[in-house]
Amino acid sequence: MVDQLVRATAADGGIRAVGVITTRLTEEARQRHNLSYVATAALGRSMSSGLLLASSMKQEGSRVNIHVKGGGPLGGILADAGLDGTVRGYVDNPEIELPPNSKGKLDVGGAVGDRGYLYVVRDVGYGHPYSSTVELVSGEIGDDVAHYLVTSEQTPSALLVGVFVGAEGVTAAGGILIQVLPKAATDEALVELLESRVAGLAGFTPLLQEGKTLPEIFEQLLGDMNLFIFPEVQDLRFHCACSFDRVLGALKMLGEDELQDMIEKDDGAEATCHFCGRVYQASSDELTQLIADLRTESV
Repeated sequence: MVDQLVRATAADGGIRAVGVITTRLTEEARQRHNLSYVATAALGRSMSSGLLLASSMKQEGSRVNIHVKGGGPLGGILADAGLDGTVRGYVDNPEIELPPNSKGKLDVGGAVGDRGYLYVVRDVGYGHPYSSTVELVSGEIGDDVAHYLVTSEQTPSALLVGVFVGAEGVTAAGGILIQVLPKAATDEALVELLESRVAGLAGFTPLLQEGKTLPEIFEQLLGDMNLFIFPEVQDLRFHCACSFDRVLGALKMLGEDELQDMIEKDDGAEATCHFCGRVYQASSDELTQLIADLRTESV
């Protein structure tokens, strides 16, 4: 099944629902970063969450940045997702592996840790980005992002994200976000009903493994609430905007002395993009040209 995003409404527009399938892009991230099982699950959940949050933005070029720092052995997690359906991300310690938790599942909470913070930055492409910080509640990512939505955006939300990864790689990944909008937020019975229905699901990836589509999952959760599924389906993909020109720009910022030192000691420079793992090589001639450019600019 292709990676995609589907939107829906229910309860006469009082409920907003978004679902994403991110199996292929999560597998690409796993391969690019050589992720362990638990690191794959943690990053996959974070990227799915980022895409779900970005889906509510309106301005073209808008992006959401999710940074998780929980104090666990996995270190920090960073996911960057756009309204255009692109996403990228990485974890600090991709090789970390832990035994299954008490439920026999990947111990994402233990790897991430729950003694830290979730940082969310919304950037619409102009002005100052909106940023918010909340304490982690579990380190399981989904719970933490839902807590952010309720705490920082005052929007009753149920969020479910998951990744199934086995010996053959990622076979199911994605998530669903259901929000009660202001026009219906005062209906406590409706909020409780939605929370109980989402909590009653065994998980998101089991639904995908059963062969269910996003519209079928919406129907299962909201089918009796005047559900409307938008016909437009958005493609999703792992994408990093890094380039050799950007690397040269970053190297140039190091200054003439540092560049000259690289030429004399290493005969060039090597840079690796944290987000996608791509390695860039700059020759001594290219570093020499950067020095010449710096001298010209200083005149």
